[in-house]
Amino acid sequence: STGGQTPVPIASVAKVMTAYLTLKQFPLGPGAAGFRVRITQAQVDEERERVAMDQSTVAVRAGETLSERQLLEALMLPSANNVAALLAVHDAGSIDAFVKQMNATAKELGMSQTTYTDPSGFEESTVSTASDQVKLAREAMQDPTFAAIVAKPSAVLPVVGRVLNYNELVGQDGYVGIKTGSDSAAGGCLLFAKRMTVGGKTFTVLGAIFGQRNGELVSAALAGADALAGSVADSVKDRVVVPAGTKVMTIENADGHKVAVKTKRALREVGWPG
Repeated sequence: STGGQTPVPIASVAKVMTAYLTLKQFPLGPGAAGFRVRITQAQVDEERERVAMDQSTVAVRAGETLSERQLLEALMLPSANNVAALLAVHDAGSIDAFVKQMNATAKELGMSQTTYTDPSGFEESTVSTASDQVKLAREAMQDPTFAAIVAKPSAVLPVVGRVLNYNELVGQDGYVGIKTGSDSAAGGCLLFAKRMTVGGKTFTVLGAIFGQRNGELVSAALAGADALAGSVADSVKDRVVVPAGTKVMTIENADGHKVAVKTKRALREVGWPG
């Protein structure tokens, strides 16, 4: 980590908590569709209002029915703010009640520098730190459905058709998620997951990067995260911890006879400095 622990706006990275809470309340098995929501005219009007405010949305049509899985795909890939609000109301009855759940869960997870004020991250008062968001990522990625959704480069939704994941790293060089975010207050943001194999051992690196402003915001976040993940990958190595032939103990019997115990072969381990 670098850059201190001052809470900053996180934009749409906030949607990770919205998805996490939805799946916690309504678990989804492999291939399951989950609950269904019928879109009302009021929700269509709300989506149009959000478009006028230059928010990220997914178009909806009155009378259409969307499954929980489709809603989560719309939330996490094209980052639909209107879907974040829809899920909040469905899950908790109101946005205010859902935000209380978000903050209570953050406290449970030890995210002491995090405050949620809305389910989408559109409000710049929704703030967190990179280390707090990595704590959430560690929990969320343990849900196979969450992990499968954020690893998708695209998805097909009923009205809009194919939507792309704003995280263009997904599907390349081991990246399997997780969520982009961008606006003028937050800059470019990315909570990421990258699978690596070193010394025959496969593991996942989780990281977060906020406040990137070098060019187009999302692109800046992707570039910064890729450099960060690359630096981790370069430092993770298969190292010899104890060489072959190293004396590791001496055994002494009751008669005082001593025998030196040495390693027959080298002990190797995957690790990184520190």
